[in-house]
Amino acid sequence: MRTLIYLLIGILFGITMFKSEAASWFRIYEMFKFESFHMYGIIGSALVLGILVIQTIKRFEIKSFYGEKIVFTPKAKSFYRYLIGGIIFGLGWALAGACPGPMFTLVGAGYVPILVVIAAAIVGTFAYGIVKDKIPH
Repeated sequence: MRTLIYLLIGILFGITMFKSEAASWFRIYEMFKFESFHMYGIIGSALVLGILVIQTIKRFEIKSFYGEKIVFTPKAKSFYRYLIGGIIFGLGWALAGACPGPMFTLVGAGYVPILVVIAAAIVGTFAYGIVKDKIPH
């Protein structure tokens, strides 16, 4: 049952991403050239909504749909790891024209060449998994 719920949420997310043009290479290109507020508005709205929802969950101790306690684990504080990771993520996003969410949205919309980007993302994630214990964090 959970899998079906997650699938439906994913489909709704994909439709929202496509209809809002957040999966549009042109919109992402505009964002990186600082020519349009469209993507910054979407990202900013998601950030504000995420902060509000997390604070509400913490303050009112809201449980999941299945009655489980929602636990937020604090992240390690490190300036350089997030700076370097953000730069790598941003470069990949700029080169590919899509971040992970829209990549799958584009597959669903019929843009088959994005499968090359998804394969590269999977290989990159696998490579990081191999070397993560050997690099400083």
